Amino acid sequence: MRRRFTLPALIVGVTVASLLVAVSPASAHGYISSPPSRQANCASGAVPHCGDIIYEPQSVEAPKGSTLCNGGGSRFAVLNDNSQPWPYAAVGRTVTFSWVITARHSTATWEYFIGGTLLASFDDGGAQPGATKQHTVGMGNFTGRQTILARWNIADTANAFYSCVDVNIGGGTTPPPTPPPTTAPTTAPTPTPTATPGGTWKAGAAYQVGDVVTDNGISYRCRQAHTAIAGWEPPNVPALWLAI
Repeated sequence: MRRRFTLPALIVGVTVASLLVAVSPASAHGYISSPPSRQANCASGAVPHCGDIIYEPQSVEAPKGSTLCNGGGSRFAVLNDNSQPWPYAAVGRTVTFSWVITARHSTATWEYFIGGTLLASFDDGGAQPGATKQHTVGMGNFTGRQTILARWNIADTANAFYSCVDVNIGGGTTPPPTPPPTTAPTTAPTPTPTATPGGTWKAGAAYQVGDVVTDNGISYRCRQAHTAIAGWEPPNVPALWLAI
């Protein structure tokens, strides 16, 4: 008679759990919100036709060491496309970069580059960031339109998160604002939708620091200026909203 062998339930459970960990993607993570990075401009609608990055601005993850805006991975190649109408944020000789962190990975370093020049590196020694992270970086001898590559190097994996920010150092914003009409319009222009303080949170609305909204009966105060998108409801992004 053949004997039938049955793996203990514990071993089976561990094996299944290991497989699930192996095939499940890591939860999404972080990006620069101010000055707006390329993925932030895509997510807000400031730059059209960006593809899936509009839903996942925080997910630009690839192996460490790349100098490409998408990290050189297989996704989000649009971020490398310099023919896109990326807006250039007007900045001075120093710039404070604000990250929105949606998964607080142990961090090795944060690095900021223009071309092949390292502007600044911040060593966190394996610490976990909070819901937001800020660095103030000097622009060195660079002036005019530049693209800054930021790398968030994770301490316990081989990967980093990438964010490119287009800036105009010592200059104005681009494209330039539309000049005022030389003659009065025959009809009143349609106002741009904005957030209504004290109103209900809405995707697509532009919020400023201090604006108060309600969501599911709870009031929240805006912590960072941004344009809301679906998935960024106040309970989901404590980096942007504070319950009051």
